[in-house]
Amino acid sequence: MELRVLRYFLVVAEEQSIAKAAQTLHITQPTLSRQIKGLEENLGTDLFTRTNRKMFLTESGLFLKKEQKIFYI
Repeated sequence: MELRVLRYFLVVAEEQSIAKAAQTLHITQPTLSRQIKGLEENLGTDLFTRTNRKMFLTESGLFLKKEQKIFYI
């Protein structure tokens, strides 16, 4: 797992949208989607609940967000 992908995760969690997060990160939407999906596969759990308009953190996603912030303090 790369720190870059964890940063992507944090931005998606903040923006609640792959499209908005991709703009913020200056990467393409498909690239960001693949990175987040790969992270979920590596961890063996869904990190987001997806709707047509927003993405919400699951319990696992909330845990990862809380633990990951330690790296960025």
